[in-house]
Amino acid sequence: MTEKHNQVGVLLVNLGTPEAPTSQSVKAFLSEFLHDHRVVDLTRWLWCPLLHGVILPIRSPKVAKLYQSIWMEEGSPLMVYAKRQQKALAEQVSAPVALGMTYGNPSIAQGLDELQAKGCDKVLVLPLYPQYSATTTAAVFDKVAKSLKGRPVIPALRYVNHYHDHPLYQAALAQSVKQHWQAHGKGDLLLCSYHGIPQRFADNGDPYPRHCEQTTSLLQAELGLADKEIMMTYQSRFGREEWLKPYTDKTLETLPSKGVKTLDIMTPAFSADCLETLEEIAEQCRDTFLEAGGERFRFIPCLNDDEAHIHLMASLVAQHTQGW
Repeated sequence: MTEKHNQVGVLLVNLGTPEAPTSQSVKAFLSEFLHDHRVVDLTRWLWCPLLHGVILPIRSPKVAKLYQSIWMEEGSPLMVYAKRQQKALAEQVSAPVALGMTYGNPSIAQGLDELQAKGCDKVLVLPLYPQYSATTTAAVFDKVAKSLKGRPVIPALRYVNHYHDHPLYQAALAQSVKQHWQAHGKGDLLLCSYHGIPQRFADNGDPYPRHCEQTTSLLQAELGLADKEIMMTYQSRFGREEWLKPYTDKTLETLPSKGVKTLDIMTPAFSADCLETLEEIAEQCRDTFLEAGGERFRFIPCLNDDEAHIHLMASLVAQHTQGW
């Protein structure tokens, strides 16, 4: 194969997913995920025995059952949508597009190998995290650096740090809400639920909560909503320490008593539907809201491979590869 010269490639990155909805696959995935210092920064001699002796044996079978409830015919929802995003983006840009997951397969190293095999000596890394966090975006950068260590030739690299305030991202979010309202009517409240991080991380300088607040504020302006018509919360907390507040589940317990009977809920921090959106929000949180006296709970899907979302990605690629 004759390599092309001056070829730009795009590495599309998301968190990753188990390869099957089984305890064994989930355990392998969670082990890699929860070993990352970016995700859990506890001292290893304290964390590893707890992880392998208690958490993985107990959580893996439970999480496997949750994955079974959302598994699609083609596989894990996150991977199904990631492949659709990859295919759609490749049709929009004049560059090879490879997938790489921070944890699991295809790995970031495999994605870089694929681009190298296509002659790419310049790579744009596009983590599909609109809001920057050390727990997600920085973890991608760590994995890229680690995967390049020891290679005789490394590509020129550029990274997309965040895009929560990009006009096309905001337009895509707003369009998804408007389409939902056109189909189902407008609810009493639009709730934006973001994946949480420990409060301690934010106190140490992680800009993630500020990015989430900006996302919500810009979306509110895009939709022309009053303050009482939109709010934001944080989901998916793990462990006993304090995480970013307000918590999604606790908020849902109180909304019906405050007059919110019809709730529209979306997850702007997720670029593809996955366990945290399809099971935690669309199933668990739905039950919480209805049991508290709510009447209608309407989940607005992630942007996934929506045309407006792919248009945003293509714009990011064009913007960040200028001069290449």
